[in-house]
Amino acid sequence: MPLTRPLERLVRRPLALADALCNRLYGWRYNPLYQSGTIVVVLLVVLIVTGIWLLLFYRVGAPWASVARLTDNLWTGNWVRGLHRYASDAALVATGIHILRMFAQERTWGPRTLAWVSGLVSVGILVVCGVTGFIMVWDTFGHGLALETARLLDALPILSEPISRAFVGERPVPGTFFFLNLFAHSALPLAVGVGVWIHVARLARPTLLPPRALTWTVVGLLTLVAILWPLPMAPEANPFALPQTVPTDWFFGFWLPLSERLPAGIVWLLGLSAVGIVAAVPWLARRTGHDHPAPSVVDRQLCTACNQCVVDCPYEAIAMVPRTGDRGLRADGRSERVARVNASRCVSCGICAGSCAPMGVGPVGRTGRAQLDEFRQFLAASAHDPDRIVVLACDRGPASLAPALAAADAELHAVACTGNLHTSVIEHAVRSGALGVLVLSCPPRDCWGREGPRWLDERLYHDREAELQARVDRRRVRVAYVNAAERHEALTALRAFRADLAGLAQPALEPTLDLDLVCNPIPLEEEDAAR
Repeated sequence: MPLTRPLERLVRRPLALADALCNRLYGWRYNPLYQSGTIVVVLLVVLIVTGIWLLLFYRVGAPWASVARLTDNLWTGNWVRGLHRYASDAALVATGIHILRMFAQERTWGPRTLAWVSGLVSVGILVVCGVTGFIMVWDTFGHGLALETARLLDALPILSEPISRAFVGERPVPGTFFFLNLFAHSALPLAVGVGVWIHVARLARPTLLPPRALTWTVVGLLTLVAILWPLPMAPEANPFALPQTVPTDWFFGFWLPLSERLPAGIVWLLGLSAVGIVAAVPWLARRTGHDHPAPSVVDRQLCTACNQCVVDCPYEAIAMVPRTGDRGLRADGRSERVARVNASRCVSCGICAGSCAPMGVGPVGRTGRAQLDEFRQFLAASAHDPDRIVVLACDRGPASLAPALAAADAELHAVACTGNLHTSVIEHAVRSGALGVLVLSCPPRDCWGREGPRWLDERLYHDREAELQARVDRRRVRVAYVNAAERHEALTALRAFRADLAGLAQPALEPTLDLDLVCNPIPLEEEDAAR
């Protein structure tokens, strides 16, 4: 068992409760916890825009005085500086939530290692950028940050003389220091941008911004806070005076109280140990043996090169390649190309299994055919009830509500991911006499496979490839989005669905149908010729 699994479970429950509360307040579309990563990008844009404006008034030769003049200007300076400051704090909070979420959902290892490591590097650069910004003001807090940072750097055998001596009043602080600090503060956002690009490099269709309404809400609230709670101007840095109070930004200066009381060597040891542990999460959390999910595989005999699995894969782990080594397949009407899975990029989300009409691709044991076999066994083991509603629930969230759903006379069958769910399973349930099929899915912005609920909706209601066949009565199929803590919402959706089904005639139990034979899509070459 991975070393991190108990901690993942410990974090998952309160996170689900917080998600449920935000869903109730804002709805899943605008839940800020689901959008924490994209909110960080919005805040980075705010920081860049406000930072460029503030730089127009900053003077390297008089850092504190220029910031003080800016702060005194209520119309063009104070609130902009406040927005810049509050956006930087909010960016760290949103980043922390995003990191916690990815950790709790086990999205840190395997092909996701690059995203985890690049994200941590970007966070480190963001922290350094924030520290240089506070030093630029050169007030008592900025002086304390510079002095403590210099003390820690002096402990490293890299400089010929201690740089902390520049801040103790022996001589004026050189203007070069403020220029280099300004340069670092201006250049580091470019490095953060590169880190974000690497962070999403392995994703197909990365979502970088939250919904427009949420974007403007975040920016508007921060602007309102900056106006209502304007930033004060702390006293100018003076190495010969001991300030009575030092205003502190606890988001970027949280480490100061501990650091100032410990030897520099101990601080380095603790800091590097903490960074090392967090950076090692992809290796500490990785699954091995039976716990390691198998990547998707392709049944070459069934693949028609329809290209749908390539399009739907959220991680660009599937490509179409020339078919070689399959004697006679072309003569039998097979395509000249076949899907191939790049195992090093596959996270075993199984979305490709739901997108394959002939059910020829997917993780071992989770292809469309395997799902049908498992569901048939489920139906065979359950007692036939003419009023039953079959609930297909995502195993990573809603499936934990099984006891409550069973008490409400629903039969629950867990699936790995609703994006993995093949529509033939839903068709089989309806045509086997179920009163209805309720699919309980994680909210679209909270899917472990990223785009599972999105593609499920497209297949059920918008004729996306591997679509639910027209012969299935759509009135008997419904999708609801709930998480593991939304018991009330799941039961409400079930009751509403049952009430809507009450007006329909009792479904007829059809003879056993081999749905495997129904899926026979047109090969790509014949489809192109028909066009």
